[in-house]
Amino acid sequence: MTSTVPDLQDAGVRLRRPCEADIDARFALGTNADIARMFGVSRDNVRPFTRAAAEKWVRNFDQHPHAWIIEAEGSLIGEIRLDRVDLQDRRASMAIGIYDTTCLGRGFGSKAIKLVLGYAFGAMQLHRISVRVLAYNDRAIRAYEKCGFVPEGRERETAFVDGHWYDDIIMGVLAHEFAAL
Repeated sequence: MTSTVPDLQDAGVRLRRPCEADIDARFALGTNADIARMFGVSRDNVRPFTRAAAEKWVRNFDQHPHAWIIEAEGSLIGEIRLDRVDLQDRRASMAIGIYDTTCLGRGFGSKAIKLVLGYAFGAMQLHRISVRVLAYNDRAIRAYEKCGFVPEGRERETAFVDGHWYDDIIMGVLAHEFAAL
């Protein structure tokens, strides 16, 4: 299943389909232990990012119907996607990853989220988007809140990271809430 998602763009951020050059770009970003921890990976489990993994990462975009490369300042910095799209109930979940440490805290993630929400609530006519985020991932929680997400619940001790249990925060945004921003 090849994606048919359009390119989306706002000041400084472009969401697009992958290209061959993205293999080298993703490989060059590698794996950062601090970023991996935000996804629930213990430091002892962080492995170097191989060229083969970069090739697979780019190939997987062709299998995902709602995924985009996040590009900022002309470079690949991460990915964003809608998962578990349910057109009957008009809902989906969202996931985002910024892999370039120099781009963290600069608003690129929030811009990418807003672009995807605009597309999801507009062209796709979805009603609800949800996310799960580790309770200690303050940067991501702030970005989600900035885009209209509200905490809806907490799953206790869902992730075992670096020898400790951590909760997941469940957040959601509805179409009319996003439109009111």
